Amino acid sequence: MKEISAKAGAREWLGLGVLLLPSLLVSMDLSVLFFALPFLSADLEPTSAQQLWIVDIYGFLLAGLLITMGSLGDRIGRRRLLLIGALAFGSASVLSAYAPNPELLIAARALLGVGGATLAPSTLSLIRNMFHDAKQRTLAISLWTAGFAGGGVLGPILGGFLLEHFWWGSVFLINVPAMVLLLVLGPILLPEYRHHQPGKFDLLSAVLSLATVLPVINGVKRIAEHGADWVAAVSIVAGLLVGVLFVLRQRRIEHPMIDVSLFQRKEFGAAIVTALFAIFSVMGLSMVAAQYLQVVLGMRPLEAALWTAPSFGGMIIGTTLAAVLVRFVRPGVIIPVGLLVAAGGFALVTQTGVESGLATIVLGAGLIAAGVGSVAALATDLVVASAPPERAGSASAMSETGTEFGGALGLAVLGSVGVAAYRAEFADTAPQGLPPEVADAAQDTLGGAVAVAGQLPGEEGARLVDTAHQAFVSGMHTTSIIGALILAGVALFAAVLLRHVPPTSAKPEPASDHVAA
Repeated sequence: MKEISAKAGAREWLGLGVLLLPSLLVSMDLSVLFFALPFLSADLEPTSAQQLWIVDIYGFLLAGLLITMGSLGDRIGRRRLLLIGALAFGSASVLSAYAPNPELLIAARALLGVGGATLAPSTLSLIRNMFHDAKQRTLAISLWTAGFAGGGVLGPILGGFLLEHFWWGSVFLINVPAMVLLLVLGPILLPEYRHHQPGKFDLLSAVLSLATVLPVINGVKRIAEHGADWVAAVSIVAGLLVGVLFVLRQRRIEHPMIDVSLFQRKEFGAAIVTALFAIFSVMGLSMVAAQYLQVVLGMRPLEAALWTAPSFGGMIIGTTLAAVLVRFVRPGVIIPVGLLVAAGGFALVTQTGVESGLATIVLGAGLIAAGVGSVAALATDLVVASAPPERAGSASAMSETGTEFGGALGLAVLGSVGVAAYRAEFADTAPQGLPPEVADAAQDTLGGAVAVAGQLPGEEGARLVDTAHQAFVSGMHTTSIIGALILAGVALFAAVLLRHVPPTSAKPEPASDHVAA
């Protein structure tokens, strides 16, 4: 066993910079494809089902394999798994960029998801092992959180820029230089860590974890896209039942994939639940906010994406400020305050109008990003710090799996609430005398209303568009009110369960990690 100094030096901070690359790209690939879909569809001509798989398969496998890959990294070495994932991610990016047909693109996106699942928990668990001083670790995780969250913001911006100058495959090729850099610098700057007595890898647990996550996320996504139906319900219930079997197996076997006993620590479970609901609220608003900028305010995709950039600034401010304040103030104070700041951002969004809401929604989104950024950074730090160092990989994976669930649930639940509110408002205020097929299409979605309005005489079409815009903004207000109430409730939950967690100490943590030869 090698003795590790308490304070991180220049090598560790340079290593952190290397680790930020994959965390940024993994989250960016969740959103970078959105603007490329029309160009991709014109070139490859996928069916509607194939198009859904092209978009969804990456996130499905990413979420489904996080726990498995986190446990695998604990066993074979976190740096080794990270470099294997970098090679897979880079290769899949090239395959995706030059895919000649939808089938190969779906397969390449699936490989991207597998690679992403190896990268995400490996980066976070390596940070846990590289930074032993509590203050330094909190700052490092805050920067990682800003990078991971920033990828979702930068994805549409970078994608929009590339599509104005290059072909659709360029949105994948941007991954390659970063993965090459990781493969070159990783062995130099990143130390290797693994569990010294990991036990046998349990393949059945890996299958059960995948069979838990995939059906639940599939059901949630189906609700978001098609509304609640029996297929979605069966999918979610089946996943939850398999999840029960997974947990029971983890409690029984000698070397579990996840340490269920970690949930007995209040700060561990509370941090995961808090982060889940924070992301739940943000994702519920992000979808309607994008539509508001593009359809209601009439912005081009790149212009709309650029107006989301201030949110990234808010995220950086929130994560950095939280990392500094937690040295002196308990997380049980900072996290609830961050949630209340985000709730205030949602309250501000309720003041947006059809014609004058740009400044309001940009400022509101900035407050939400700052508040949730502080929460995500400290919650992630609490999860990772609560786990023994040899279990950092599986703990990191549990943290990110909770975040993935929060995002999927937010899109489905709050997205459905927004749609229902839009339809109810439109039904009450729709212009009289509309042809039935026009009224049905307009009431279904805002995009449908704008499309059919073009078929009507000038003044009548303008009145229909105005009604649809008003109904959509009303639905966005409803979603924001619910988001604010959820965050206020979670703030109270976090204040109670995290009240005993002290500020970060200047004392180094015991150097109990085991370094692979």
